[in-house]
Amino acid sequence: MSRYEITVGIECHVQLSTKTKLFSEVDNDARGKEPNSCVSPVDYALPGMLPRLNGEAIKFAIRAGKAMNCEINPNSRFDRKHYFYPDSPKGYQITQFYHPIIGAGYIELPDGTKIRIEHAHLEGDAGKLTHFSNYSLVDLNRVDTPLIEIVSMPDIHSAKQAHDYCKELWRAMVYAGVTNGDLYNGNMRFDVNISLAPEGSDKLGTRAEIKNLNSFRSVEHAVEYEYERQSKLLDKGEKIKQETRGWSDATGKTTPQRSKEEAQDYRYMPEPDLPPIRLSKKFIEEEAAKLPTTPKQYREKFKNIIANDTLEILLDYKPLMEKLAELKEKSVARVSNLFTSVLLAEEKSVEMLNSLPTATQLSELCEMTEKKELSSTASKEVFLRFFDPDMKQKTARDIAKELNLLQENDLSALEKIVDGVLANPATKQAQEDFKAGQEKVIGFLVGQVMKASQGKANPSSAQEILRQKLKN
Repeated sequence: MSRYEITVGIECHVQLSTKTKLFSEVDNDARGKEPNSCVSPVDYALPGMLPRLNGEAIKFAIRAGKAMNCEINPNSRFDRKHYFYPDSPKGYQITQFYHPIIGAGYIELPDGTKIRIEHAHLEGDAGKLTHFSNYSLVDLNRVDTPLIEIVSMPDIHSAKQAHDYCKELWRAMVYAGVTNGDLYNGNMRFDVNISLAPEGSDKLGTRAEIKNLNSFRSVEHAVEYEYERQSKLLDKGEKIKQETRGWSDATGKTTPQRSKEEAQDYRYMPEPDLPPIRLSKKFIEEEAAKLPTTPKQYREKFKNIIANDTLEILLDYKPLMEKLAELKEKSVARVSNLFTSVLLAEEKSVEMLNSLPTATQLSELCEMTEKKELSSTASKEVFLRFFDPDMKQKTARDIAKELNLLQENDLSALEKIVDGVLANPATKQAQEDFKAGQEKVIGFLVGQVMKASQGKANPSSAQEILRQKLKN
């Protein structure tokens, strides 16, 4: 079978989390709200209604651009993109075609690969159509939600790279604080262009575009499927049709939606109702300075403290990383392991992450564990109780006392318990076996000490005392 090189380009729509829409003073968050309840005369294009630009969207675009290592263009402007669709009442979309606000940049993947960004532009979103058997309903709540559309260069050459690029782009936008990043609700959507060409060819193949993917896994699986589909057609000598295709998670397949010509006549023209945007160097620098800590900076900060595979899991949770950054270095590794091994294994971990323990609570827990006041099992129990509404305001020590989890570290008290265990006739055989060289029986004797102390004895201290006494 012939071998082909795959080339992937990705366009990503990012909904900006401004309080109001891009061109009107209407609530920008319509989640859970009635259809057509977050609209204004500007949104549904009543005659004579004029757009007014949301200044916060400009600030968010600057931060988004800086998060992608992009140049910010001091001069940009809006254009009209003309097309008719029932969920776009103006008959055109206000976007940036000729002079976008965000210029060239790149996203760096965890393995160091750089995927170039061609540009990103501001635009207002369209509405939403819900289709039924013989009619459709229009919801204009989403009209003119501020978007940035991020266009990558054709630098991606595998399904895994496509997955990693989308995830790293999502992280960049979420950490920059410009979007809620809720993939389920469409805060970020990916259009994936896929083409195949013979290995070594200097020309790209005919592309198919997969629209509106909203998960990293869907992006990866769609690219894998398209590689197989297009490979089989090329092996048979058939041509690839340039078309838009849809993806189904249920079937794991793409299906044709409509053919797509190389050029569509959208009759772009400058938007006459909005003046050009002029940004001073000082304004751009001030907004860029507001960019929070980035995933790359967290990787650098924790690279010698947190194992790489653990760190890549934790990076999916911005509030968690912010919490780790508040801790002393010696506590970071222990707390990061608690989050990955305990919290993220919980069924409702996402909801629990909405209200994290304080740095003081976490630091005290680490200190108690380090001093062996808590066993590893007990420290996990206290950690989980931080998320219990009835206990979340309490200190680690108070929770441990309330749950009777504090270990006995008083060596004199422990010695008395050990003496009691060794005086018990039921342990005589185990003592003789240990003295005869059978090391494993020490576990039985430690267990007896734990039982006698009602689980409060420090196991390692108990074992140390046992060994000393059995040697005499």
